[in-house]
Amino acid sequence: MDFNQQIIDTFRANAGEVNEPIQFGKSLVLVHVPKKDGSIRVAPLAAIQEDGAWHIVGSAGGSPKHPAWVYGLRRTEQVDIEVPGEPVTTLQAKVEELTGDERDALWARFKEFSSGFADYEKTAEGRVFPIFRLVG
Repeated sequence: MDFNQQIIDTFRANAGEVNEPIQFGKSLVLVHVPKKDGSIRVAPLAAIQEDGAWHIVGSAGGSPKHPAWVYGLRRTEQVDIEVPGEPVTTLQAKVEELTGDERDALWARFKEFSSGFADYEKTAEGRVFPIFRLVG
């Protein structure tokens, strides 16, 4: 089974809590990202909830290139997101890419959330990871 699909299935079956194959707890959202061809890709993404919004980062595991879903979010103003809860809830969310000090503050929060994010800076060849606010 595809790794992302395994996470998506676990998320949906367990009220948004994912502890296998990786320990995420309830810190994921499923983002329905529109692709260029009009289809939708569901991406399970680590998220920080703050001020009534979910924040996600395009880290791509520290790759020097943005993940494909970043471009899909940049082309749209609104997406559906599935958020943890009993049951999992689907919301329409406004998409906003963060910049400047606001982006930097959230990036610091992601590095506090998981040391893996700090490690990604070492392999990203200077790429700045985009951070998006999803407000439902």
